[in-house]
Amino acid sequence: MPLLEPKPEALRPGAARTPSVDRVAARQAPGTPEPLRGDLVALLGPEKVLWKVSDLVKYASDASPYRFVPQVVVVPEDIDDISAILSYAHGKGREVVFRAAGTSLNGQAQGEDILVDVRHHWAGIEVLDDGARARIRPGTTVVRANAALARHGRLLGPDPASAIACTIGGVVANNASGMTAGTTRNSYRTVSSLTFVLPSGTVVDTADPAADEDLAHAEPRLCEGLMALKAEIEADAGLTARIRAKYEIKNTNGYRLDAFLDGSTPVQILRGLMVGSEGTFGFISEVVFDTLPLDRRVSTALLFFPSLTAAAAAVPRFNEAGAIAVELMDGNTLRASVRVQGVPADWADLPGQTTALLVEFRAPDESGQERYERAAAAVVEELDLVAPVASVTNAFTRDAKVISGYWKARKAFVTAVGGSRPSGTTLITEDFAVPPARLAEACEALLGLQARHGFDAAVAGHAAHGNLHFLLAFDAAKPSDVDRYAAFMDDFCRLTVERFDGSLKAEHATGRNIAPFLELEWGPGATELMWRTKQVIDPDGVLAPRIVLDRDPKAHLRGLKTIPEVEAIADPCIECGFCEPTCPSHDLTTSPRQRIVLRREMMRQPAGSPVETQLLDAYGYDAVDTCAGDSTCKLACPVGIDTGALMKDFRHQRHSPREERIAALTAKNFKAVEAAARLAVAAAARIGDRIGDGPLETVTALARKAVRPDLVPEWLPEIPGAAARKLPRTSRTGARAVYYPACVNRIFGGPEGHHGPSLPQAVVAVSARAKKPVWIPDDVTGTCCATIWHSKGYDEGNTVMANRIVEAAWGWTAGGRLPLVVDASSCTLGIAHEVVPYLTDDNRELHRELTVVDSLVWAADELLPELTVLRKTGSAVLHPTCSMEHLGDVEQLRTVAEACAEEVVIPDDAGCCAFAGDRGMLHKELTASATAKEAAEVNGRAYDAYLSANRMCEIGMDRATGHTYYSVLMELERATRPKAATR
Repeated sequence: MPLLEPKPEALRPGAARTPSVDRVAARQAPGTPEPLRGDLVALLGPEKVLWKVSDLVKYASDASPYRFVPQVVVVPEDIDDISAILSYAHGKGREVVFRAAGTSLNGQAQGEDILVDVRHHWAGIEVLDDGARARIRPGTTVVRANAALARHGRLLGPDPASAIACTIGGVVANNASGMTAGTTRNSYRTVSSLTFVLPSGTVVDTADPAADEDLAHAEPRLCEGLMALKAEIEADAGLTARIRAKYEIKNTNGYRLDAFLDGSTPVQILRGLMVGSEGTFGFISEVVFDTLPLDRRVSTALLFFPSLTAAAAAVPRFNEAGAIAVELMDGNTLRASVRVQGVPADWADLPGQTTALLVEFRAPDESGQERYERAAAAVVEELDLVAPVASVTNAFTRDAKVISGYWKARKAFVTAVGGSRPSGTTLITEDFAVPPARLAEACEALLGLQARHGFDAAVAGHAAHGNLHFLLAFDAAKPSDVDRYAAFMDDFCRLTVERFDGSLKAEHATGRNIAPFLELEWGPGATELMWRTKQVIDPDGVLAPRIVLDRDPKAHLRGLKTIPEVEAIADPCIECGFCEPTCPSHDLTTSPRQRIVLRREMMRQPAGSPVETQLLDAYGYDAVDTCAGDSTCKLACPVGIDTGALMKDFRHQRHSPREERIAALTAKNFKAVEAAARLAVAAAARIGDRIGDGPLETVTALARKAVRPDLVPEWLPEIPGAAARKLPRTSRTGARAVYYPACVNRIFGGPEGHHGPSLPQAVVAVSARAKKPVWIPDDVTGTCCATIWHSKGYDEGNTVMANRIVEAAWGWTAGGRLPLVVDASSCTLGIAHEVVPYLTDDNRELHRELTVVDSLVWAADELLPELTVLRKTGSAVLHPTCSMEHLGDVEQLRTVAEACAEEVVIPDDAGCCAFAGDRGMLHKELTASATAKEAAEVNGRAYDAYLSANRMCEIGMDRATGHTYYSVLMELERATRPKAATR
């Protein structure tokens, strides 16, 4: 064991706790039992089988109120693996559930036996016919697919609120729709063809002209059974009419029986049945969508009404005017939304009855937009709108930023309202649909029902389509609360069906909580047809049992998860999974959601239990060490949960007092540390030049084993040489800003082979060229943004340096009269924001007087207007850093790059590189995983320049792509240099 290896017990929960009824049993502590584990390892290989109890726990939760612990998790890479898994399950009598993003709200992504992760190796999109169609793999998020299509002026029809995280496989399997899809733009209507694997292992491509012939040969009984069911349905005029009527409004409850009416052959019928089948009929390995026009001229308004009834009454009028979306948010939803960054704080003061409609029109051109705006104005003129708080405008806008804010508030319904629920309560998210003309009546009935059963009322939904969503929070550990939920569900389902003839599931699919009520909505005849369809396609019941069909009337009460209280920063988490695609480690170890899920399981366990011990043993590396600490999870989370901050706190908890003292000592003596580091880098570079990088890699690898991998960096060949010992000479007289070269740019030099000015020289030169000279203080050496200590959880060292840099910056800038320009985005973020909690009261006052400006903003806003571009490179690919995302500087990066290059590309898969200062040297596997997709996209073609604005991130991307990244400020200097420019 390494000398300074942290003890897992440091993270053992210290709070008093009562073991939960749904805790993982002690017998499961060893993980996947034999022979299951050994069989699957032999079948697929050890790297594709996740068997530790920590693996099983982190996959046991999705965005639903249910929790089922699988026996094993497998991660297939291709269809051959899928077929092998299904064949094994058939032979051994086991069950299989497919899981992609885990954003399902009804437990569809959970299984009790073999759980198959079909996200990790199943992403990708191929744009066809200039965007008219797209072939998409099931692990691709909706946002990623639409990013590729946007270049062609197209988009997908389905647009669920979880588009940032949900994947195409889940969208099709649940027939998820969203804000604008309704009944005409959903997956059932816009899927052109599917490729899927049946439970038997047979692969079907519905676009293949020979598909029916091949299927008849491979699966004759299946084909005969499907055609017999079709004939039976078509022979019953009443049933046929009922099926057609059920899909006049949004409906995802049960199987798509209209597939038997719309398809004329077995393959065509299967193509329809697979949509909305929730993984119970097969695995969808590829989808070809017919795409829709991306109408870019958008006009949107958030209109406030005095009551829910008044808002609902206005919906048909906007529908008639041509609105693409009419979204409803009741007063409780609006008030809860103040938790979402950017939502006006005064919404908290809205009267209880206030209701808003988010109305949007989209047009392909200016004239179409103006027509829509005139029609909308005519409707608004006749409405009795209210403006109960100052931020309300009740006006249509074309401002993209304002519109984005409106949609952010609407899409955060589940997480914002759910995040404000009482601690320790489980969240149920329901959706249903009624005929749109009866929307107001249904709203009133629902709110009354919630009140009668003692649930806080909160309603939102796709009002244009009569589709409403509501939330219920209760304590699953209390039998009385579970009984209350059960009574509510009985009354709600009867109300929806008997009073409104509505759909118990409009777009979230049946799932575990509506399966017992399927017959109530469809009747015994149609429900039995669904059972028979399942028997025809999956006669052995291998796939996803109990998720769509369940004869147990209390099935929706089985597996409800308790939500034990965890650290305050993470406690509001509803496990929605929105954070996962942005997380650098989600393909390597754990995601933010999984870190919280694992922590909650520790809290469910009795202290010292075998399960808790196993979880703690794995948590150090899987959760704490491999967290990049970039906090992009906070940006993705609608309520701003910063799991990165939690992991930094855990790092702090693992430190011994001695480690904290040493870290503080390095901060106090950072001038000497900085000089030593620069000398060490220079010496290493000379050694590498003489004998190669191999010996350095060997020495550091041995030191890591002896001391601790999380303390000793590994030498990487991409590490540049040392920076110049002296910074450029500047003058304080006449300076328009103070320039602060980050310590990383004072230690590390520029890219290998670069013959132009260094980054500090470039910043000084372009600023002078724009007649806005900058001044570098003589005493910057020995100061730092404090991120070195902050990212590792060294609170004492962080406090020392945070206060030092603020005091120094206040003096350098003459009490804040000059801006402080920082040349590394992570350091800008550190000085501008991250140091604040560690400042003394006096220094916090000084900090308020500072204006901290990232060099990108300085260049884009202050320098470019005064510069003459004399030469441009051909093409440039950009790497926006996570710090730029936090600062909102990505557009400035693009602006500066566009001044320097004829073509500028930001990869669709760009994300945090996870180099995170030195974390890429501590855990190079983290950066390799985090950058894999972006690197593959970048290396798909050649570029003339590879640009970013943070030295360590540039090193990480050098390693990932094999290309040399450097600061866009250096390229700007070259582009505006009066003499002939070279790199």
